Amino acid sequence: MTTTEQPTGEKAPAAATSPGYAITLRIECSSTGGATRALTAAVGEAGADLTALDVVESTHDSMTVDLSCNTADEAHAKRVAELIEGIEGAHVHKRSDRTFLMHLGGKLSVEPKVPLRNRDDLSRAYTPGVARVCMAIAENPEDARRLTVKRNTVAVVTDGSAVLGLGNIGPAAALPVMEGKAALFKQFADVDAWPVCLDTQDTEEIINIVKAMAPVYGGVNLEDIAAPRCFEIEKRLREELDIPVFHDDQHGTAIVALAALLNALKVVGKRIEDVRIVLSGVGAAGHAIINLLQAQGAKDIVACARNGALHSGEHYDDAHREWIAQNTNPSGFSGSLKEAVRGSDVFIGVSAPNLLDEEDVAAMNEGAIVFAMANPNPEILPSVAAKHAAVVATGRSDFPNQINNVLAFPGLFRGLLDAGARDIEDSMLVAAARAIAESVSEDELNPNYIVPSVFNPEVAHRVAEAVEASARAHS
Repeated sequence: MTTTEQPTGEKAPAAATSPGYAITLRIECSSTGGATRALTAAVGEAGADLTALDVVESTHDSMTVDLSCNTADEAHAKRVAELIEGIEGAHVHKRSDRTFLMHLGGKLSVEPKVPLRNRDDLSRAYTPGVARVCMAIAENPEDARRLTVKRNTVAVVTDGSAVLGLGNIGPAAALPVMEGKAALFKQFADVDAWPVCLDTQDTEEIINIVKAMAPVYGGVNLEDIAAPRCFEIEKRLREELDIPVFHDDQHGTAIVALAALLNALKVVGKRIEDVRIVLSGVGAAGHAIINLLQAQGAKDIVACARNGALHSGEHYDDAHREWIAQNTNPSGFSGSLKEAVRGSDVFIGVSAPNLLDEEDVAAMNEGAIVFAMANPNPEILPSVAAKHAAVVATGRSDFPNQINNVLAFPGLFRGLLDAGARDIEDSMLVAAARAIAESVSEDELNPNYIVPSVFNPEVAHRVAEAVEASARAHS
């Protein structure tokens, strides 16, 4: 069989590959000069993206090669291996999923900050010396922020009820996501975060557990808790705790969406006060985005659920939808999402895939802005939206203009912890959004670059400074 044939004789379909489906194949093949070319050709024929090809061992007649590539899904990864097996003289000894390899044993560890080399160290870090520190805190509880991990520690709390786009998969299955979140806190803002996955989805029980463990932490990051339960949990914890409580699915998304919109409006030469914004999705993220857009001056927002636009002419049993209906849509529009986007300036989607098509975007105003943020599949493919929209963004890392919460939450908590903040105000969230937007210079700003890279080391620092200044102004 030639390297350009499929085992079935059919050409492989085009695939949207991702590092999330990266594989490494351990291959034994001929040591002839054309062997690596044949492997490379097979990967290309399969529609995968080659990322590395390393010769592990070579003898006079054979060699062992590690070939790494990005694929589209598990079936695609299997297809790549099958094509390589079809090369004469080649054999795949092992196929490793690089994502699973990264997660083996978890992604976090705990290491002491102080040396424990001898009895002298132990006497101060632990007994008897530690008793003096305990008594100091007992006499003045505020000293806990100064003398313990509380000053730099955040609890990443979930019940596993709304994990990524996977739904209600439970606390154990949610743990890899919370580990990743904690790793991002440390990597980008030197905040020590720890996953707290609760085996309950009872609102009161979650509130009581978080309150009971709060003495250890300087802040709480609620994560992947389904609406509307998340609203009540956040509201109550904010009222009853003396540390900041932040629901990232709501406010983290809102911060980065606002930052992206501020810069996108600069690109198209419009003002937030003047544009008509249509939002798809009225859950946790949608509610928070509306609140923050209005805090920045947006006046004409139409929010759409499955059945169309929310408006004040109809009553909603859900208090949060009722709030949206009473505080948005000033013209009382009552049609569908597709009807709503006609003549609009901005579309922001935090809902479901494939809700819009090319004709819908074409019907928007000139200089249209489309943020199709549903993950993993957006409300409209960016390649389609870009045919008519001036600026397009998604929530995915494999397209330009990724609206990613990691731009917000590490720096936000860094600023809150440094300020010793007890709560979070909208002004702090707006300050964070502006800091993110301003991290893109005027020279850099263009339709394909409206938010900074998540690996820009200045972003978290800028956000932290802005949030700390805002928090101290409220103290």
